[in-house]
Amino acid sequence: MIRLEPALVVAVAALGGVVATSAQAADLPTLPPAPVPVHVESFGGWYLRGDIGMSNQKSDEPENPELERRTPADAVEFLHSDFAASPFVGVGVGYRFNSWLRADVTGEYRGRSQYRGLDRVRQTGAAAFNQANEFYFDKTEWVGLVNGYLDLGTWHGVTPFVGAGAGFAHVTIDNFRDVVTLRSGHSGVAYADADSRTNFAWALYAGLGYEVSPNLSLELGYRYLNMGDGGTGETYQLDGVSGGEDKWEIGNIHSHDLKVGMRWNLQAPAPVHAGPISRSF
Repeated sequence: MIRLEPALVVAVAALGGVVATSAQAADLPTLPPAPVPVHVESFGGWYLRGDIGMSNQKSDEPENPELERRTPADAVEFLHSDFAASPFVGVGVGYRFNSWLRADVTGEYRGRSQYRGLDRVRQTGAAAFNQANEFYFDKTEWVGLVNGYLDLGTWHGVTPFVGAGAGFAHVTIDNFRDVVTLRSGHSGVAYADADSRTNFAWALYAGLGYEVSPNLSLELGYRYLNMGDGGTGETYQLDGVSGGEDKWEIGNIHSHDLKVGMRWNLQAPAPVHAGPISRSF
C-alpha cells in the first residue's frame, strides 16, 4: 500500500483550494471604474441686485454768466463751497458671464443734498472786498447706468473687483437762494426757479465681494460718479421782479460714494451627487 507523506497531502489540498477560488472569481462581473467627480462652477446666469449708500458730493462754484456780464467785478473769491452728505438707493439686474466677467443695468434715486457756499466780491473800482454772498440750493438725481465688472480672483471667499459704467443722470436744482450779507448801502435776497437737466453720466468702481452662499453675495464698494452739469431756472429778486435771463449754472457735479450691496443669483448651481454603486452576482 502506497503511503503519502502528510506534507504532500497538505500541499495538494491547498493547491486545489486556490484553483477553486480562481475559478469562482473568474465567474464574477468586473466592477465599473469609480465615477469622476463633477466640478460645479460657482458662476453663470442672471442675478438681481440692491444697493444703499452715502454720497460725498462736489461741484464747481455757482456761476451766473449774464449777471457777471452786466455787473463785472474785479475779483470774486469763494470762501466755502460744500454739499451735505445724502443717501441713495438703487436696484438692478445683471448677468455673470464667467468667473471674472459680469455686467448689470442699474437705476437709483439720490436723496436731497443741500449746497451751501460763501463768496466775497470786490466791485469794479473798489479798493477792497465790499460784498459777500451766501448761496443755498437743494439737489436730487435719478441715475441709470450700464456697468461692467472684472472679478480679480477669490481668496477665502472674498473677491476684489473693479468696474466702469455709463448712462444718464437727471439732475434737479431747486430752492436756490442768493443772500447778500454785506454791502455798503445795499442788501437783499434773490431766488431762482427750479430746473432739471438730463446729462451723460459715467462711473468707476472698486470694491470687495463676499459669497455668503451660492445664491447670495455681499458687496462693499467705492464709486466715483460724474453726473454732468445742473442749473436753475429764471432768477427773481425778493420783490418778485425777474432778473431776465439770469440763470445760475452749477458745473461738474460729481460724487465719491460708499455703498453696500447684495446680489441674488437667480440660477445658482445645483449640487451634484454621485449615484450609488451596485452590482449583480
